[in-house]
Amino acid sequence: MSTATPEAASRVRGRIIAVSMAMAFILYLDRICLAEIVKAASFHEDVALTKEQIGRVLGVFFFSYALFQVPAGWVSDRFGARPMLTTYIVLWSVCTALTGLVSTFPALMGMRLLCGAAEAGAYPTSGALIRQWAPLAERARTSAWVTLGGRIGGTLAPFLTAWMVVSLGHWRPVLWIDGGIGLIVAALYWRVVRNRPSEHPDCNAAERALIGSPKTEPPLPTRELGRVLAAFCRSRSLWLNAAMQFLANIGWAFLITWLPTYLKEAKHVEPIAGGRMVTLVLACGMAGQIVGGLLSDWCVRRFGVTNGRRLPLCGAKILAGAAYIGCLFIDSTWGIVACCGVVSFAVDMGAPATWAFLQDIGGRVTAAASGWANMWGNFGASLTSVMVPWLLAVGANGEVGQRYVFLACAGALFLAGVAALGLDASKPLWNPPVAQREPGLSR
Repeated sequence: MSTATPEAASRVRGRIIAVSMAMAFILYLDRICLAEIVKAASFHEDVALTKEQIGRVLGVFFFSYALFQVPAGWVSDRFGARPMLTTYIVLWSVCTALTGLVSTFPALMGMRLLCGAAEAGAYPTSGALIRQWAPLAERARTSAWVTLGGRIGGTLAPFLTAWMVVSLGHWRPVLWIDGGIGLIVAALYWRVVRNRPSEHPDCNAAERALIGSPKTEPPLPTRELGRVLAAFCRSRSLWLNAAMQFLANIGWAFLITWLPTYLKEAKHVEPIAGGRMVTLVLACGMAGQIVGGLLSDWCVRRFGVTNGRRLPLCGAKILAGAAYIGCLFIDSTWGIVACCGVVSFAVDMGAPATWAFLQDIGGRVTAAASGWANMWGNFGASLTSVMVPWLLAVGANGEVGQRYVFLACAGALFLAGVAALGLDASKPLWNPPVAQREPGLSR
């Protein structure tokens, strides 16, 4: 008498994670490349811009990026992650390539506005996809891999862009190459990804059983948008998550905006050496992403979904705030860099739990909910660019002003940790019938 051999689970999830990491990598490469290009001599020979105009070109991206988070997320919830994220990648890649063809201030502003609007849907849509492809107990680590792709892209973008400008002898081909790579990633994304496991021809029954995806849910009709936004406004957890991201990004944005200036002006570090130090600080965040994903999933298994999300988020923010406090008692340059490395590690350690929490409560509107929270996070990051010079001016001298900056960043992160304690991942934003709620979503 023969017995049937159990079918081995397919590994479609691995391919989806890999192409999502590639998406996040090119997302950050296209986002950051222009900041390096505007330093090139060939750019200034082609485009006559004042420093103020260059600042506006670089800053306008984040305005449209924040503004379109919710609309782009809603469209993805309505029409599916696969078609919409493929479309978003194509759009921002085309805008990146077209930026290499323009030569006027209005045209550059227009291209960056469009690029920011297209990129706005990337992470919210990816979060909604992860909800379908990762079981509850693996959402944080899966989110960590995707956001790690973005951190790698953001860390390498300045070096890769500068190298290509020098190697190619001009700034324009760099943008054409970046745009072309993005179109390749879009084609791969369309080929590899499906909205849910049941739609993928290569995902067998064994893998679908491991995933334990939620039941197929019809997309909400457009007429429900008002009710969804009202549900967002009524959700205490979503507002606390938005506050947490807003406050945490105030502390994190210092690392990428003002830390290079601080090292140069306060610690008299040469720009090249300072760039390496900042790169090292950001690299600590990569390790934080992986540790945070594993830690959050372990906490969910150990303490349940509510405390399993709260505890890593609160702990990460408190650790980051404490590291900024440490900067007040350290004079050595490398000591400051080490503290900032801890900030980078700790803030990014909380990122996987943040995205997993939004997947837990988002249901059919996960992308829109993620966009809502991410929008407030970007507003927090933009506040840093205003807050830091103001605090430096308030200080009687540069040293006192910088102490105010460290205290403000620490205070924002401590408040973010307090906000995390109020999150409740067991309460969905959009209440489906009890029979359709996800398994494991309990206190």
